[in-house]
Amino acid sequence: MESISTFVVWDYVVFAALFLISSGIGVFFAISERRNKVSSSDFLSGRRQMSCGPVALSLTASFMSAVTVLGVPSDVHRYGASFILFFIVYTFIVFFTAELFLPIFYRSGITSTYEYLELRFSRPVRVAATLIYIVQTTLTDCTSFLFAHIFPVTGFDLWGSVFSTGIVCTFYCTLGGLKAVVWTDAFQMIVMVTGFLTILIQGTLVNGGFSNVWERAERGGRLQILDFDIDPLRRHTFWTLAIGGTFTWLGIYGVNQSTIQRCISCKSEKQAKMALYLNLVGLIVIVGCAVFSGLIMYAYYMNCDPLAAGFVSAPDQIMPYFVMEVLGNLPGLPGLFVACAFSGTLSTVAASINALATVTYEDFVKSCFRNLSDKLGTWICKGLCIVFGVACTSMAIAASRMGGVVQAALSIHGMCGGPMLGLFSLGILFPWINWKGAASGLLVGISLSFWVGIGAFIYPAPTVKALPLFLNTSGCMLINETFKASTVAPIVEINRPVLADTFYSLSYLYYSAIGWVATIITGLLITQLTGRVRGEDVKPVLIRPVCNLFCFWSQKYKETCWCGVQHDQEIIVRSQAKVRKWDLLENGTNLNKTDNVISQCCLHPSQCTCTDCLEVPGFQQNKRFCLVLADR
Repeated sequence: MESISTFVVWDYVVFAALFLISSGIGVFFAISERRNKVSSSDFLSGRRQMSCGPVALSLTASFMSAVTVLGVPSDVHRYGASFILFFIVYTFIVFFTAELFLPIFYRSGITSTYEYLELRFSRPVRVAATLIYIVQTTLTDCTSFLFAHIFPVTGFDLWGSVFSTGIVCTFYCTLGGLKAVVWTDAFQMIVMVTGFLTILIQGTLVNGGFSNVWERAERGGRLQILDFDIDPLRRHTFWTLAIGGTFTWLGIYGVNQSTIQRCISCKSEKQAKMALYLNLVGLIVIVGCAVFSGLIMYAYYMNCDPLAAGFVSAPDQIMPYFVMEVLGNLPGLPGLFVACAFSGTLSTVAASINALATVTYEDFVKSCFRNLSDKLGTWICKGLCIVFGVACTSMAIAASRMGGVVQAALSIHGMCGGPMLGLFSLGILFPWINWKGAASGLLVGISLSFWVGIGAFIYPAPTVKALPLFLNTSGCMLINETFKASTVAPIVEINRPVLADTFYSLSYLYYSAIGWVATIITGLLITQLTGRVRGEDVKPVLIRPVCNLFCFWSQKYKETCWCGVQHDQEIIVRSQAKVRKWDLLENGTNLNKTDNVISQCCLHPSQCTCTDCLEVPGFQQNKRFCLVLADR
């Protein structure tokens, strides 16, 4: 095996600079907020004064983590560039998040997305969903730490990298809250792009130019992207990526606390939507860089693949091995690549720590202790950041047993995210669903998706459905004999159940779709058996009038699809000529407004962000009506 370079002083300097700047951002916001009276809500939501730019960068950095930096290039190197089809997936999920889910969460004035479930269904449904989210996020943080076991290739210390990441994330999350997370993510996004560009430029040069990379990738079958085979057991086809990928990523984006928390921190709903659409551009850029990095690696190792030859022990080690071989003679650049991968991990783990602290405080602490002062609430939030920072770092010890980072991360997201997406879909899209249907749907959905996921872990799918493309070792000088010996090693067969080669062998991208379908069908059936919810009992702000788009030609059909929800009682009907009088009669309170205003019910007075709020005496739970000038 040919020796490759390891880290030198300048590499450690570049890497240390990433940690110092990230920590410095947390210190900056901690100092800048000392003069302001920061409540727990402000700490967790950034005072709802963030602009779309940094939020967009933060979203991209968090979800394009080390899984993308290391896992996607390796996947492209071995299986081809079909990952580029995620461009279609990202377009769909950003559109649905911005136009379907975000308006509900933003207008409700909530801090935790699971608060919506109590408003729409019941307290037990909210608690169950929160606990599932905590498990999901903690496990996916483990996959974020999976990068650690690949860096011994560079000479970087394994446990030093894990603990330094955990300490730095916890430090700036605890000091600066959501503002520090968002702005640190924005900085780390710049580092990620810079690291990728360095690899792309140098990698293209050592391969003799872009045309050589493209020609070698084509000869090796890496550019055969469109595979329309409908077999659901195939790992990656057009349908598994387009359909399964959409459900998986919609569960990550559409109803995930980490995403929604940053979106609702924006100054307005318009800014929040803009952040999501700008984030789409960032997703496309990062995934494009990762896919092309994989093609460059394949072109470079076309005649001597380091994985097939045994130079590296895991697929995810190919990328750092390539970086050290190509950039090792340029001091500081390998350190920049490691900083690129660490940036993805820092942003992901930091966002998760902040989101976990938020749901725990909002869904459990505030419910048990209703009279907490702002100062005590803020300190509790900071303590929760420390607790979850320690927990996420400690869980990293199990990460080395999870396999490839891409499949491990998306499998866990699918197993938990699909049923959660189904639960929120029931609440938002189906006004008649009751809490029994919602709870039953979640239970069945999570059971079915974990059944297939755990079954696939115990009984891996036959390799014939997920074989990597040909990896050549003819150009390797020392490994041919060893390689031949390893390929003829006997395969030990184990007793496999009937489902092992069918249900358990489904593509991991379908786990989310299975959970979503099971949740929806069960929720609808149980609701039919136990009785529908009366439309008058559902607040209009909690559902999304999708039927208005599809039944725009008929007011009658629109009203039918709303299932009795009085969606026109809390909105002033006005034209350019005049504003009609608006009457609201509820709980014995009669409120008449003839001013030129639009009124929306804010579900939580303490979280109302409107400039003019009117308390309605005797109104249920002292809710407020937020009055906004019509010309705004």
